Amino acid sequence: MQDKIKFLHILQDTRGLRSQLKDSIPVAGLCPTGSYGLQDSMRSGFTSVKNELLPSHPLELSEKNYQPNKDKMNFSTLRNIQGLHAPLKLQMEYRAARQIQRLPFLQSSNLALDTLRGSDESIGFEDILNDPAQSEMMGEPHMMVEYKLGLL
Repeated sequence: MQDKIKFLHILQDTRGLRSQLKDSIPVAGLCPTGSYGLQDSMRSGFTSVKNELLPSHPLELSEKNYQPNKDKMNFSTLRNIQGLHAPLKLQMEYRAARQIQRLPFLQSSNLALDTLRGSDESIGFEDILNDPAQSEMMGEPHMMVEYKLGLL
C-alpha cells in the first residue's frame, strides 16, 4: 500500500513538472546523449576532447582565422577596385591550386597556393616547424591511396 502511495506521489510530481516544461525545447534533441544518458555515436559521431576545449587565450581565435579574414579583406578590396570578375577568378585559381596534391601518404608543399597568396617569399612559423620528416602521419601507402579513392 505504501508503495502505491509513493508511486502516486512520484506520478503527480512528474505531471506537475511536465506541465511546467511543456513550453520548453526538448533537451533530448539537442544533446548528443541518447535516451538512456549514453553517447549516441551512430547519430552524433565520436566525442573528441579537442572539440570541447575553449581557447586558452583571447587572440587564439583571431590567429586561427587570420588567413581566411585576410583573404576576405583582399577579395573585397579587389572587388571594389577591379569589379566582380577579379575575386571570382582568384578564388577559382585558389581552388585549383588546393586540389593539386601529392599521393596521400606524402606531405604536399602547396607551393602553387603559396605563390598565389604571395606567401612564398616570407618565412613563417609553419615553414620552420612543419617539417614533413617529423610528421606524425605515416601509414600504409596502399591503404591510404585506396581510402582516398573510396575503395575501402
